[in-house]
Amino acid sequence: MSQIFPRNANAITRFTLVGVLLVAGLVGLVVVTLLRSDLVTAANVQVNQPVQFSHLHHVGGIGIDCRYCHTSVEQAATANIPPTQTCMNCHSQIWADSPTLEPVRASWRTGESLEWIRVHDLPDFVYFNHSIHVKKGMGCETCHGRIDQMASVFQASSLQMEWCLDCHRAPERFVRPRAEVFTMGYEPAGDQREIGRQLVAEYNIQSLTTCSTCHR
Repeated sequence: MSQIFPRNANAITRFTLVGVLLVAGLVGLVVVTLLRSDLVTAANVQVNQPVQFSHLHHVGGIGIDCRYCHTSVEQAATANIPPTQTCMNCHSQIWADSPTLEPVRASWRTGESLEWIRVHDLPDFVYFNHSIHVKKGMGCETCHGRIDQMASVFQASSLQMEWCLDCHRAPERFVRPRAEVFTMGYEPAGDQREIGRQLVAEYNIQSLTTCSTCHR
């Protein structure tokens, strides 16, 4: 009986199988990399707001405390967007005629709220409570980055689940004294892990990684 397949058929099959596996692995790597990229997570993307409010100026320059504008951050799930009245407390006297601030003055005159664009926009199926994180000693910059250095606010972290779990699995790496929660550029006075372990015990911080913690 004559030979049906050529002598190199086995070699061709092996190379084909190896090639398919390599291509599949490469596609998987590209997909995983893409899902973690700024293109998908929207991290480090500049957002055009109705008024280009500068945290660099107000927080880094003037030194306004986060809680002056985000008044509910210690008591509620949301940090809240300040009403126009908060802006006008200063800007009825300072830069009162600035063209840049005309949308603020228009909002004040008409009573219509400015339509700010949410920067840190978690999916609807994710529950996040600002107040509990503040009470447990998680600093603003841990999630929001060096907001005091941002002329225009952008999302500094991926906000993906694996990013949240980094902290939930090892809170001692991130926790700080409650008095330093709103401090920008905080540096621990010693070894972070040692201080963190003490604060985890003192603040009764649990390493919560069950699905129902965030998905309710």
